[in-house]
Amino acid sequence: MIKFMFKCLVLCSVLLFGVLIGMQQANQGIIKMKGYHDPDLKSAFQVDGEHGGDLQASILGNEVTSQDLQAKQAQLEQIEAFNIFTQIGKQFASLISGVVTVILDTISNAINTIVD
Repeated sequence: MIKFMFKCLVLCSVLLFGVLIGMQQANQGIIKMKGYHDPDLKSAFQVDGEHGGDLQASILGNEVTSQDLQAKQAQLEQIEAFNIFTQIGKQFASLISGVVTVILDTISNAINTIVD
């Protein structure tokens, strides 16, 4: 099962990387077709290094920073959206956990009475 999941993860990573390379190639083709460089035409994936050693990444023209990711995480935590399926899943998990605990306690007590 772990081997299968690893293969799927590698395959998805390769396909995502292939899509980004394809988008970059399409962008370069559009630039060649125009005959001039348009500064408004952004690359699909671009990483720029600055003199301070910091890296800036942009995907489809949108800059990606750690502050953006932290702000999105904080926003998601504030939303606290109610999902009925999540609640049902949590209740079902606690029910199953309780049933298994009772069954294991009963079996343990039965074994203890037989051994004693």
